[in-house]
Amino acid sequence: MARVYLSLGSNQGDRLDQLRRAVHHLRNSTEIELVEASRIYETEPWETPPGQVADRSAWFLNCVVEIETTLSPHSLLARVQEIERALGRQRSGLSDEARRYEPRTMDIDILLYGTEVISVPDNLHIPHLLMHERGFVLHPLADLAPKLEHPVLYQTILELLDQLEDEHDVVPSALPLRWFAT
Repeated sequence: MARVYLSLGSNQGDRLDQLRRAVHHLRNSTEIELVEASRIYETEPWETPPGQVADRSAWFLNCVVEIETTLSPHSLLARVQEIERALGRQRSGLSDEARRYEPRTMDIDILLYGTEVISVPDNLHIPHLLMHERGFVLHPLADLAPKLEHPVLYQTILELLDQLEDEHDVVPSALPLRWFAT
């Protein structure tokens, strides 16, 4: 089984319920075992229209889950995209760059898949190409695996977090640490 880290985020609808439902879908997959989940973080959206301040209700709830799976990286990508669709995710026809900042009911990204390094243009990149630049990924990942080494950058998650230049707010939620178990 491969040890995998997934980033989950939602900023539409009942965000906490969306995260819980995503974890429920992962748990119900016979090829996936949930190992642990980070605390939840409230995170400022990366792009807010000019002249506007993002209302806290538009912020994301983000977390990272650690799983073990027998699915291949490509099969896991297909599975998490199925879960996103089941939770109401609709991908627009916008460019990848424009779509990157869209609001979403659920976003699930594969951050790390063991020590695999995979790059298939317009399809799958492991480790996630931007994870080292994003506080909303590194903070929860550091909750679970602070000493884990990035397989391309050869730095631990804590080292990457120490060097992070992302200035967007990432605030630990007041929710219980085992939010996913309820």
